[in-house]
Amino acid sequence: MCIGIPMQVVESGPGIARVAGRGRHERIDTRLVADAAIAPGTWLLVFQGAAREVLDAARAGEIDAALDLLDAALAGDTAQAGADPGFRLPSTMSAAELARLAGAPDPREVNDR
Repeated sequence: MCIGIPMQVVESGPGIARVAGRGRHERIDTRLVADAAIAPGTWLLVFQGAAREVLDAARAGEIDAALDLLDAALAGDTAQAGADPGFRLPSTMSAAELARLAGAPDPREVNDR
């Protein structure tokens, strides 16, 4: 399974960072995200040894909550796996909400022009 993990920067240098999250510690490549944004305490979405996106703390928490639900499902804990994740999944959103989430204009506004 290929899933990005939210991890927090512990220490960084040009193009690299030491990060921690979900019980793991790794040294990762940060060249895909702006080095200026990589300071201790910064949250990153990490996938296959590289930072893919800079996250805010709220988004990192949402991803962690979703991963907790996935872990529960994989462990057979159906009660926990069906718990409220604390955020809305894109599959439950309207087209307008998805557009706002993606930073695109509201489709209703585009069609009204």
